[in-house]
Amino acid sequence: MIVENVLPENYAEMLKVWENSVRATHDFITDEDIEFFKPIIIEQAFPAVTLRCVKNESGAIIGFLGVHDQKIEMLFILNEQRGQGVGKGLLAYALNELAADSVDVNEQNPKAVGFYQHMGFEIKSRSPLDDMGKPFPILHMKL
Repeated sequence: MIVENVLPENYAEMLKVWENSVRATHDFITDEDIEFFKPIIIEQAFPAVTLRCVKNESGAIIGFLGVHDQKIEMLFILNEQRGQGVGKGLLAYALNELAADSVDVNEQNPKAVGFYQHMGFEIKSRSPLDDMGKPFPILHMKL
């Protein structure tokens, strides 16, 4: 698996990966929430982090991660690619190449919580609201 740099011209494709992944794993988020978050992700979240992606043999992005100050801010995989090592590969890159050692995870996304726990992360604290003040509890995890 080759982890590649991301350019701003990749943002629209990455947003599609994000939406696909969120719809598959975040059943607590509404269509309205997704539409609310889209411009924030493109305009604020993507530019604020170090982004890396993995592409399939056709050159399409199948997963990406964003890291800022040793914290994994985003890790999203196309639903049809889950369970094939893309997330583990991106996480290994974040840990080994970007020195990441923490992540915030939606408590209501048990598969993600379990993935990070399986990879050695532990829950250190919990916030009842997300960064936008929405009622999506966040688990703060650290290696």
